[in-house]
Amino acid sequence: MLKVVKFGGSSLASAAQFAKVGDIIRADESRKFVVPSAPGKRNSKDTKVTDMLYKCYAKAEADEDFKDVLKKIKERYNSIINGLNLNLSLEDEFKTIEKNFKAKAGSDYAASRGEYLNGIIMANYLGYEFIDAATVIFFDEDGNFDAEKTDKVMSARLAEVEKAVVPGFYGAMPDGSIKTFSRGGSDITGSIVSKAVHASVYENWTDVSGCLVADPRIIKDAKPIKVITYRELRELSYMGASVLHEDAIFPVRHAGIPINIKNTNAPEDDGTMIVANTVQKAEYTITGIAGKKGFVAVSIDKDMMNAEVGFCRKALSAFEDNGISIEHMPSGIDTMTVFVHQEEFEGKEQQVISSIRRNCNPDVIDLEADLALIAVVGRGMRSTRGTAGRIFSALAHANINVKMIDQGSSELNIIIGVSNNDFDNAIKAIYDIFVETQI
Repeated sequence: MLKVVKFGGSSLASAAQFAKVGDIIRADESRKFVVPSAPGKRNSKDTKVTDMLYKCYAKAEADEDFKDVLKKIKERYNSIINGLNLNLSLEDEFKTIEKNFKAKAGSDYAASRGEYLNGIIMANYLGYEFIDAATVIFFDEDGNFDAEKTDKVMSARLAEVEKAVVPGFYGAMPDGSIKTFSRGGSDITGSIVSKAVHASVYENWTDVSGCLVADPRIIKDAKPIKVITYRELRELSYMGASVLHEDAIFPVRHAGIPINIKNTNAPEDDGTMIVANTVQKAEYTITGIAGKKGFVAVSIDKDMMNAEVGFCRKALSAFEDNGISIEHMPSGIDTMTVFVHQEEFEGKEQQVISSIRRNCNPDVIDLEADLALIAVVGRGMRSTRGTAGRIFSALAHANINVKMIDQGSSELNIIIGVSNNDFDNAIKAIYDIFVETQI
């Protein structure tokens, strides 16, 4: 058994949290490779170290005095070091950071120092070897992650050590400059390390006991998901569920490595197991519900549309030419509806409409704003009759008008469109009929 463990910012926000993490790692000898995030918030009024670093670098870039902000960042780390009684000084590291900030090394470099410094502390605290992610994670000239080179170099490097700490979130460009993943990218680093060492399990430790069936801000005491497939999680992540960075799924999915989402503050909880496939029957017909607000529906009607070769391509080119991404596209015989993000669309609506008229000569173009999309996801839906009917029934009972419903060919998810104002109540109604009443 070999485990890679990644700890989020809230799990490493203070010396007390570090101590919890240390106990977790030492409790299982198979936890040999650790991926730390930067220190997160210690309380609701606190600031994440990454945000402090961005602020600090913005001052440096504007040629303003940034020493006070850098001093506060140093104090955050020193409070962790002193709280753990470590014989460690980061003084030289901060001198290097100050020098590189003055030289305008880039905002990616600035942001990455949060994980880098926390990695040094973690390695010192555990007695593990520290491996700078910039020496084992690589991006190409265009800033795209170089999976092949990274896997080759990291596999060889980690084979040389028994236990190591690899900071999350960043890697290096071909010229050696620092490049970061998007926010939350430490999840991706953990996945990459897991693939490189052929881990048995990738444990992702956070401040919740796994994935929940629905957003706990909408559903109080939402039930946990015990087992979920990569495909189900991908659907939920895309629609707003945020326990795990959605790109973190790919490296371990291809390697067949399960992910276990665990709670640093409740390590005895089972958490959620994310697997490639399973014969385990889902506890409920649905696995999870997630959604996003703020969409516009662009409905295009034209008689005999289905007989016109290339109609969809010509219609969609109007969005592409204006740099607007498409979220969803249900269609009928004489109509197609394109769902796009409202904030992207609003400034370009007339250009898009003109382009559609020019390209397609439609009978009618209709717009509807302030819409939300909700994904109901679950492998159990394949073997259960009437799932869509139950959704309609639940929403009708809650007096919610359904603007759109579409089921994918995989029968893994059903997408529902409702108004923004009905978003929370729609999720409550769906949750109630599938989880609370289970009729």
